[in-house]
Amino acid sequence: MTSLHRRAFSLFAVSLLAACATPQTHSPSLATAESGPVQVGIIAINDFHGALEPPKAAVSAPGADGKTVSVPAGGAAWLASAVDSLKAEHPNHVVVAAGDLTSASQLASSLHLDEPAVGVMNRIGLEFNAVGNHEFDRGWKELQRLQNGGCEKNTRLTPCQIEKFGGATYKYLSASTFRADGSTLFPATGLKTFGTGARKVTVGFIGLSLSSVPTLVSPSQLVGLRFGDEAEAINKAIPVLKAQGADAVVVLIHQGGKITAEDPNSCAGFTGDIKPILDKLAPGVDLVVSGHTHWQYVCQYGQSGDGSPILLTSAGVYGKLVTDITLTIDPATHKVVGKTAHNVIVQSQGYTGGRGAVETTTLYPQFQPRADVSQYVARYVQDAQSLIERPVGKLSGPAAKGAGGESGIGGPLGNLVADSQLAAGKSAGAQIAFMNPFGLRAPITPAADGSINFGQIYAVQPFGNELVTMTLTGAQVREVIEQGLAKDSLLQALAPSQGLKFSYDIRRPSGSRVVSLTFQGKPIDPAAKYRVTVLNFLASGGDGFTVFTQGTDLVRGMIDTDAFQEWVAAVPVRQVPQEDRAVRLDK
Repeated sequence: MTSLHRRAFSLFAVSLLAACATPQTHSPSLATAESGPVQVGIIAINDFHGALEPPKAAVSAPGADGKTVSVPAGGAAWLASAVDSLKAEHPNHVVVAAGDLTSASQLASSLHLDEPAVGVMNRIGLEFNAVGNHEFDRGWKELQRLQNGGCEKNTRLTPCQIEKFGGATYKYLSASTFRADGSTLFPATGLKTFGTGARKVTVGFIGLSLSSVPTLVSPSQLVGLRFGDEAEAINKAIPVLKAQGADAVVVLIHQGGKITAEDPNSCAGFTGDIKPILDKLAPGVDLVVSGHTHWQYVCQYGQSGDGSPILLTSAGVYGKLVTDITLTIDPATHKVVGKTAHNVIVQSQGYTGGRGAVETTTLYPQFQPRADVSQYVARYVQDAQSLIERPVGKLSGPAAKGAGGESGIGGPLGNLVADSQLAAGKSAGAQIAFMNPFGLRAPITPAADGSINFGQIYAVQPFGNELVTMTLTGAQVREVIEQGLAKDSLLQALAPSQGLKFSYDIRRPSGSRVVSLTFQGKPIDPAAKYRVTVLNFLASGGDGFTVFTQGTDLVRGMIDTDAFQEWVAAVPVRQVPQEDRAVRLDK
């Protein structure tokens, strides 16, 4: 990164809270000096999700005069350039990731089984990646193919459509994912050494998924696997790495938290499911690179083995940020004596979205796309282009989730998808349909004439789930809605189809937060039976909606994207329903 880059960050991006890490201006001379500590640069990403092209998304960051600025960011070729700039700053460096590099991907990557996402990571120089939940979406055998290469067909899609797939040059790590015989699916740990002789330092890495993978992935894809406690796996691996000579221990974990600030280098109001894991760690962890929640933050959390806080980071989602981390290691005492980090915005190109134009800004460095990665991505995008651009129909306006793209409120988009699934389930007697908001991966912004294409439809639901219609009682319908409202930190109000409405109040005790529940204008009868259509992911208890597993008289239906396409195409202009079906009363 140039001096211009550093000046930009010092002015606008790295004034952290007292509880957070401070930015580091790197001095290559420290890494090559004959005595004194050795600096190691750790360049970290997470939740790339096959975002080959700029995702038409922005990072909110501090601007001038105390205002917030939206910075357009992301795209594989721009990410490659950002990583290269950080490598140049760190003579000793390693590139790592905290999972979900594949699946829930852009269409050009997903249609090719995320082979190009792996190819991008190979070209960026990734060395270690923790296995995320989405990396199991196509099953663990297909995930092994991504590691080892080859053209074995494990899904409905055909592998190696563009070229013979050689596999990932980086290593997947899975310290808490076990086979039936007790062995881990992938290695639990990895090591990288820098320097020689008295100047040699070694960094050890522990990689792992979150223990709740079975609630996030269809059970059929996880047969033969067991997901253990995260802290237990980390604590077991620490002494192993130390015995192998690790001077520093870095955890790559696909679990995370969120903050209340928009500054990507803040840690204000930090909360999340990673906290109880961190609280149970034994001494010896220096750095935790996290993911899963799609938030970006830099924190000093808890205490590591030498009494200093654990450095905790996350780089958001879709390659919009990359975390620049420096560990300063004393090779004589084999201890970490300093650690700093800041998130670098991968500013790419401006775009126009549902909320208008988002322009580039001189407040932050703008990276140029790396030519070889651009050319590589273009081959896959071109191959998928005819399918991406195929017209589907027209919408009356934009369709987005409520209260932000990562919220647990389905909003107009959730209602639209639920309506499409209700229509598709009619032949099986469907009266109600529910869509889980966390399964909605992108908003839809139609063209000026309202037209949308298959690429936009696919971006909303890139998992290829089947629809399942089942019978539930009215009491079970209420109970399953309550399940989505039970955890404040991960609230997920199921998006209902037309005809069903409910209101809820999070201030009420968990389990009794639904205030009203009606179907066709009348209160739901607890004893009556209703035919309900959901994704097969939900039908198997995904996202913690276990009541759906109690459904009876199951009938399988079409693929979710097919149902969505048919619904949009059935009329000249499909009206986007407003959010008046799931009403929160405590806002």
